[in-house]
Amino acid sequence: MSHNNQDSASQSGNGGLFSRFLATVEWLGNLLPHPVTLFALLSLFIVLLSGVLGYFDVAVADPRPEGAKGRAADGWIEVISLMSAEGLQRIVTGLVTNFTGFAPLGTVLVALLGVSVAEHSGLLSTAMRALVMNASKRSVTFTIVFAGIISNTASELGYVVLIPLAAMIFHSLGRHPLAGLAAAFAGVSAGYSANLLLGTVDPLLSGITEAAAHMVDPEYSVGPEVNWYFMFISTFVIAIMGAMVTEKVVEPRLGKYDESGASTTLEKQSMQPPSANEKRALLWAGVAFAAVCALLALTVVPENGILRNPETGEVAGSPFLKGIVAFIFITFAVPGFVYGKLAGTMKNDRDVIDAMSKSMGAMGLYITLVFFAAQFVAFFNWTNLGTVLAVKGATLLKAMGLDGPEVFIIFILMCGIVNLSLGSASAQWAVTAPIFVPMLMLIGFAPEVIQAAYRIGDSVTNVISPMMSYFGLILAMAARYQKNIGMGTLIATMLPYSLVFMVGWTVLFYVWVFFFGMPVGPGAATYYQP
Repeated sequence: MSHNNQDSASQSGNGGLFSRFLATVEWLGNLLPHPVTLFALLSLFIVLLSGVLGYFDVAVADPRPEGAKGRAADGWIEVISLMSAEGLQRIVTGLVTNFTGFAPLGTVLVALLGVSVAEHSGLLSTAMRALVMNASKRSVTFTIVFAGIISNTASELGYVVLIPLAAMIFHSLGRHPLAGLAAAFAGVSAGYSANLLLGTVDPLLSGITEAAAHMVDPEYSVGPEVNWYFMFISTFVIAIMGAMVTEKVVEPRLGKYDESGASTTLEKQSMQPPSANEKRALLWAGVAFAAVCALLALTVVPENGILRNPETGEVAGSPFLKGIVAFIFITFAVPGFVYGKLAGTMKNDRDVIDAMSKSMGAMGLYITLVFFAAQFVAFFNWTNLGTVLAVKGATLLKAMGLDGPEVFIIFILMCGIVNLSLGSASAQWAVTAPIFVPMLMLIGFAPEVIQAAYRIGDSVTNVISPMMSYFGLILAMAARYQKNIGMGTLIATMLPYSLVFMVGWTVLFYVWVFFFGMPVGPGAATYYQP
């Protein structure tokens, strides 16, 4: 495709009904305050709303059977006002414990400590380069999308390493670099929740889901591993779909690359394959990883394994699964240090501590966000607003006849649309989980399945949302290869991935959960039994 054609594509991408819709979404998204401010305002709104509804004695009949844990004594769930002396006392005394007791806070920070060692030692970057750069020309597209998906374990690493690397690889193969960039972007961002291993997003979401489930069942437990089976198989399905979209839709649309449209810095870019020393370090890091996994297997594989469930002797509900975050820490930290020691990037314990400190330092905004999100979640729980909304919503769904599996189509679509303006997975789930988890539990679905459906909608529209935190960075990377590229062009390039992933991933969800009746994770139920 000539440079003139690319400019015309950019212009056409910036016009038309769909682009005007996206411009409206962007404008509306820009009207939203910072997520921290948003949660602070939402917390204040909950206090005011509880006062109004409490004044009018708003209540619903408790749908839980008599004798069930947490059931209201008189059979009615009332909205509890926080605009009272008792409410103010509870807010003041609970401010600190709301924050320190917020489930995602500790789990994410502990998991990140281990990931930070593997990241700062260079292990994850080297592994990613080895995976992609050793792929054959025929399999390179699939490998790039696949590498993008599994890079999510290391947070932003896929954005800053893999996406520019993919563009360079496509360019070196005589293919359009923007097609490589799009393939990697699709894997990293649209396939965000899928992965072969548990990452920091798993404990983050499961903690929020568990808190929401407690509105219906105070004893319900949701571990970080509850979506692992479904996300594991999703990794391969998303990679296949991403490769097909790249080669059948995106690359033909972009056409032959014209280097006259590139920026002057194009020739200065380079990305070297792993050196002999890095390969040796990577090999021994793999050995260390296998050794750690073997030791962990000894605790759960034998029938008398010390980390099996002491009551049932099974893995479900075992200390191993309940302590999975500790094992995420170990399986990243040990190979990370082995790699760093052999590659020369880590010499002693001080280097390990520095790596952990850097990652913790970068979590300042997250910790600030969690403080206000924790207050919102706590206030929402205290007032019973979530439970009241869930009961009324569940009643409405039943009245509309939407109490079967078809309800998840609407739910996934809604999550994808909300994600266009509220791009943070944790921020969106913290707001919506207290409503939709209890609502869908009350019509018979388990929190684990609800969370899996949410992760589909939350992932697939990342690549077409200007509100996504890395969208500007991706646009800047694309501008290296096409100087005059506009936001409309990038969105138009990524839109086929969103559409195909939305349909294909939803179909996989229905086939996996409802056709084959497979659990979404270890010990995960499909239907909620009070």
